[in-house]
Amino acid sequence: MNRTAQAVRFDRYGDRDVLYVTDVPMPEPGPGEVVVEVRAAGINPFDTMIRSGVIRDLFPVDFPSGQGSDLAGVVVAVGAGVDGLAVGDEVLGWTPVAGAQATHAAVPADRLVAKPPQVSWEVAGSLHMVGATAYAAVRAVTPQPGETVAVSAAAGGVGSFLVQILTARGVRVLGIASSANAEWLDKHGVIPVPYGEGLRERLQQAAGAGGIDAFIDLYAPEYLDLAVALGIKPDRIQTTVAMERAAEIGAKTDGRHNATAREILVELVDLIASGTVDIPISATYPLDRVADAFAELEQRHTRGKIVLIP
Repeated sequence: MNRTAQAVRFDRYGDRDVLYVTDVPMPEPGPGEVVVEVRAAGINPFDTMIRSGVIRDLFPVDFPSGQGSDLAGVVVAVGAGVDGLAVGDEVLGWTPVAGAQATHAAVPADRLVAKPPQVSWEVAGSLHMVGATAYAAVRAVTPQPGETVAVSAAAGGVGSFLVQILTARGVRVLGIASSANAEWLDKHGVIPVPYGEGLRERLQQAAGAGGIDAFIDLYAPEYLDLAVALGIKPDRIQTTVAMERAAEIGAKTDGRHNATAREILVELVDLIASGTVDIPISATYPLDRVADAFAELEQRHTRGKIVLIP
């Protein structure tokens, strides 16, 4: 095995221009770890928040810092005490220490599951963050078959996964997104509702006499105010982004950390492998174009996921 790997790094908080790719020592597996040769690594808005420093009080980093958590690849080394994984196994999952955006990463074995052959590397490498976030958000509002749930940013990375979980459970979904995403939403059993002026009235019209039972916000605090204006009870309003406003109105803020159990990851993989849920792949980039990948992500108009291919 080569004695060096390549990895994304940043030495200070800042815009995406602080990112660079450099040679690093080849990871060695510690007890309970394996080394994964990364075939695909997802990028997420959370990466931008960490790198920019806007949440440094909650998630400080030591410089130079790696980046990324989601990955898929092939096991190339196994540490002491690891059962159930061997060299050559194809796996997917996440690493709790930022560093998935690299050619190789040391990963705790209990953060990985087998990659089914019918799941592409690109999808496998971008599953955990969006899947766990969507799973936690859905569970927070306890949707029942036949109920109506509105979702903002319904065609984004998390949103596109989340609305499919809901429709698979027999929930009627109102997907708030741009008009460009209407066809995709409709194809996946979601009622598209364009955002912009007059949104409240469009939602009420789409909901009909039964109204809206729950609201999941994936975009901005104004959607929490909209949910309240629509008469939705705070305990059935969930956000992954507007934490301060949620605290003020009593809404829920469950996130990925509420759904990191390995059995949930297995369930998410089963949803993908069975075809119940698909993850749209918007674009792929080589590792040395990581800044370009984030330039596209940070426009906040991506349908599905952007993936790095080391």
